[in-house]
Amino acid sequence: MNDPSSTALSLTGLVKDFGGLRAVDGVSLAVQPGEHRAIIGPNGAGKTTLFSLISGEQRPSGGTITLFGRDVTRLPPHRRAALGLARTYQITNLFPRLSALDNCLLAVLALLPVKLHLHRAVTRYPHLFERATAVLESVGLGAKRDEVVKNLSHGEQRQLEIGLALAGAARLILLDEPTAGLSPAESHLMTGLLKRLDPAITLLVIEHDMDVAFALADRITVLHYGRVVADGRSQAVKADPLVQEIYLGAIDA
Repeated sequence: MNDPSSTALSLTGLVKDFGGLRAVDGVSLAVQPGEHRAIIGPNGAGKTTLFSLISGEQRPSGGTITLFGRDVTRLPPHRRAALGLARTYQITNLFPRLSALDNCLLAVLALLPVKLHLHRAVTRYPHLFERATAVLESVGLGAKRDEVVKNLSHGEQRQLEIGLALAGAARLILLDEPTAGLSPAESHLMTGLLKRLDPAITLLVIEHDMDVAFALADRITVLHYGRVVADGRSQAVKADPLVQEIYLGAIDA
């Protein structure tokens, strides 16, 4: 059994009930620092609910969540963010009328005490602009820093979301369908971007594109009706007969 104090994320017997529906049913898993883990499963398997429990947007009905050795089961989202947790969503969640740089600046400010210094202009803090600019460069948007977000392509907006997660010095990023709505070429670029991130950053990814999931992840966890039915190295999970039956659609000859 993995020691929760040495893991980036540890879930033990996690449960979430919605009335008579059990969306997450006793999920236990451990994600190591720097690991890339994909969560896969058919629609309704409980993947997004699981992310909402980890991020603190929903409270579990049972079980525990440990983040970098600290029990965060009852902590609100902003407290988890302060510990290094960040999340992206299936639907882009940006300020469309602000520039890419301004969006990134807001993300840089979010976890810093300077955000409370309302009597001083943000331009008085050049290091914040340097940080925001460096983040945009790291996700391939340096040349788009002054572009209004609504004028960016869908793929570029996805890249910016990754940048916003990085801006807060995240140590664990939850990525909910990072390639959703992207063309094959854009999906390839996104996969490459994620693989080039600082290897110290832990990634937990929900992904329906199997090519992306298996290319990106070190380990795969498969959910079905809220339960973990397979967990292991990518190739072993891919070859698992149960996974093929319930998720990949294989049928017996």
